[in-house]
Amino acid sequence: MAKNSKRGILFFIILLALFDAAAQQFLPISQKAYADSLSAVAGSKVPDSSKAGAYYLLSDYWRATDSIKSKNYLSQAKTYAKNYPYWKAAYAFYEGQYYSTRNKDKAARLFRLAQKQLALFKGKDALLMQAAAWYNYAIAVKDSKGYPYVMEVLTRHAIPLARQSGNAEKLAHYYSQFGTILMYNAQFEQAAVYHKKAIDLLQKDVPRSPALLLAYIAAANNYIYADRKGPAKEMLDAAKKILSSSPDCVSYPLYYLSEAQYNIYLENFTAAIKSAGQGIVLARSLNQPDILQLLYFRNYESLLHLKQYKQAKKQLEAIAGEGIFTEDVNNRKTIYAQLAAVNELMADQEEAYKWLKKYSALSDSLSGIRLKETVSTLEAKYQNSENRNQIVQLEAQKVQQDIKVAEQRNYVFALAGASMLFFSIALFSYFYYRNNRKLILQKELNHKQEIATRQQEEKLKITRAVLEGEEKERERIAKELHDGLGGMLAGVKINLSGWASKHLAPGQRDDFNSIVLQLDRSVSELRGVARNLMPESLLKFGLETALKDLCEFFINDHLDIDLQTYSIQKDLSLSAQLNIYRIVQELLSNAIRHSNATAILLQCSQDAAAFYITIEDNGTGFRMDSLANSKGMGINNIHNRAEYLGGRVEIESEIGEGTTVNIELKLNGK
Repeated sequence: MAKNSKRGILFFIILLALFDAAAQQFLPISQKAYADSLSAVAGSKVPDSSKAGAYYLLSDYWRATDSIKSKNYLSQAKTYAKNYPYWKAAYAFYEGQYYSTRNKDKAARLFRLAQKQLALFKGKDALLMQAAAWYNYAIAVKDSKGYPYVMEVLTRHAIPLARQSGNAEKLAHYYSQFGTILMYNAQFEQAAVYHKKAIDLLQKDVPRSPALLLAYIAAANNYIYADRKGPAKEMLDAAKKILSSSPDCVSYPLYYLSEAQYNIYLENFTAAIKSAGQGIVLARSLNQPDILQLLYFRNYESLLHLKQYKQAKKQLEAIAGEGIFTEDVNNRKTIYAQLAAVNELMADQEEAYKWLKKYSALSDSLSGIRLKETVSTLEAKYQNSENRNQIVQLEAQKVQQDIKVAEQRNYVFALAGASMLFFSIALFSYFYYRNNRKLILQKELNHKQEIATRQQEEKLKITRAVLEGEEKERERIAKELHDGLGGMLAGVKINLSGWASKHLAPGQRDDFNSIVLQLDRSVSELRGVARNLMPESLLKFGLETALKDLCEFFINDHLDIDLQTYSIQKDLSLSAQLNIYRIVQELLSNAIRHSNATAILLQCSQDAAAFYITIEDNGTGFRMDSLANSKGMGINNIHNRAEYLGGRVEIESEIGEGTTVNIELKLNGK
């Protein structure tokens, strides 16, 4: 269990803390001096525009700790701003700041209004406030739109506007936030690049900036999760050096949270408890409930490792009782699971069973979507049955039509025999027969075409149901592996550790630790299988990022993959993205398993509603006529998915010349 502390329980929560601290409030290091200087400006004989700016900043300064003061200052700013168009436009932004932790929906609407009003002004300050309005809007809606939308806002709006303003401090701040999101997606190397970019820029231009402090803390957390002890300590020391001159800084609790995380990573749990305790005192006094809950959780982890189960249980119950952390259903599941585990370690089986039942009930409620999947499957079967009935009806109509054709043919022959004496009537009958024959043939043709169309529609619906069922089953299995079997293995590890602490002498623990290490590797392998079944990067960041991750997974010392993407749109439906991803996955898998290739070129591009995939390898190739006798599912899966997307597949290969596959897909309505 100690090794798992390098990542900690709920590692993504650190990201939320960094956003709450860094995105929502951006205050100088020496905050008391800052507030005093603003009050001096507001109370002096300066133009109303200067007073408006000072009161806006005072409102923002007090909004986290004294809402009444903050609201009063905001009202005074509005009064002084009434004759200044720029400061009037700024009111929507600062009102959005006031509501950012109280009413996120209202804050989002105010930030959108601020974007429109501030776009009329072109000065540097207006550009910076536009950038902040865009970014704070993205933070306000991140729960509904997700972190990919925050990244899009950063790259398309906040970073370009900050760069245009020439303000290195704010530009570096947005670089650091971008790196934090990459850290959340476990892309630690890429995150380190953006953190370094931010730190280098700030050290050069604004070494006393609060953005530099937050960048150090974010970089430290990233290095902890990347298992790089030295750089993590260096970043924490740099952050502490900045904080040492300002004991009233609101970022102290965040620093202590990261310091506690670092000590847990070092397995120095006593020091972690001390760091968490210092942070808890400050977070209470500064009214930072989110960070306070996280500090409680770090304290719980440390107590658990020290086998102080009674205190650990009390800490968990306090977290659950306050309710902030457990508003999220997944966090609540984690709390229930931990309460079950700690009661098990205390040999309180009845209490452990109670929390395990709560955990299971919550897991079952999250699995309710399986009922919807069953209904969808039954509906697809019903539609298929209806189509079959229609085909039977059409076949019956065709039989009746054939009977009519035979009857009309006999009638024509009889009429022709009877009209031999009347040549003109016979000639008329001939033309009549010929015209009717054409009409009958045309009707037969129409019926055949209609039957073929119905059959094609049924085939597509069956294919759709199979593909959708396959993806849902992948997702279900991935969730059960990760949440179910993964949780069970973690529980086994906890129980083994508890048993070993009671029954094994210190000299007997080497073999036991080797077994626990094997169990850790099994859990990691299990989670890798779960990610392969349902790629998280596709769901969070879209097709292009998922394809890059897929290629990086296959690349090794003996295989190079060159991925080239062009004009892939972000608004592709999830169904289309999943099918394209599976096609590429199958193509790469075939090339690697069968061709002995050392180099693969993969090109993916989009042109309006058309999507193109080309893959070339330098492998052994094969005879094209061998495809006709192939019974492998890989090629069939590619063809089925391409056909589902209304596309076509072309394969070219020769022995010793490698293989090329070209696929064109149609994305209309998919």
